[in-house]
Amino acid sequence: MIKSESISYPAGNDSIKAHLSYPDDAEKHPGIILIHEIFGLDDHTKNVADRLAAEGYVVLAPHLFSSNKLSPILSQQNIFVTMKFMMSLPVDKQRDEKYRSDALAKLSEDERDIISKVNQLLFVNRPIELMTEYLSYGVDYLKSLEKVSNKIGSAGFCFGGGMSINLGCTGKISACVIFYGENPSPIEKIKNVNGPIMGLYGGEDHRINSGLSELVKAMVEYKKPFTIRVFPGTYHAFFNDTRPQTYNKHAADEAWKMLLKFFNDNLN
Repeated sequence: MIKSESISYPAGNDSIKAHLSYPDDAEKHPGIILIHEIFGLDDHTKNVADRLAAEGYVVLAPHLFSSNKLSPILSQQNIFVTMKFMMSLPVDKQRDEKYRSDALAKLSEDERDIISKVNQLLFVNRPIELMTEYLSYGVDYLKSLEKVSNKIGSAGFCFGGGMSINLGCTGKISACVIFYGENPSPIEKIKNVNGPIMGLYGGEDHRINSGLSELVKAMVEYKKPFTIRVFPGTYHAFFNDTRPQTYNKHAADEAWKMLLKFFNDNLN
């Protein structure tokens, strides 16, 4: 049995909303920071957090856009409008600027304004350092809980995969999982990682995969233990079963087994 609740944790002069899930017992358990995709904390991420809690972890899934600094632009409604637009585009056209611009021109002025502001903050001037701080405060929050043992790991999807390795580069966690996320920048941040890294990627995710050679080179150079698995024929977000455009059950099931073994080996 597990328990889950909506909480807020302190982040300097701000606070971050989050989903907290944990085994309903009197034991101590390793902690995991679970990081959502680019469109914010959703039911899918909460479900993954609950699944991990059922496996014996205390899981904190922060809503990174819920701070006072970010929420005016990255509100739930604004993200919904942007997500609806992006999901209306074919998978292979979502990064095609001309195709996206033509589709955007068909929307209302208000919708265009919202999508433009959200895209500017999430894709052009993404506040990676600020959001990494929010995650770091999340680690501190987990460590303050009596149910959490001394080891904490992280995992994230897409945008969250990139944020997972950025958190890993703070040196504050014991194991880091990247689901098809971008490399940290500069790549030399890898030298600060404490503990093993596992990266899981879709074979057809060409934009993300173009950075894998640089990531592998850095992990070898800085002598970091790592595992990389590329799933042939799968696309970005293959793990998300709420996205029929990209979900691949076989790869998702295999990735889940790898995730559980990785955390069992490195956090327990």
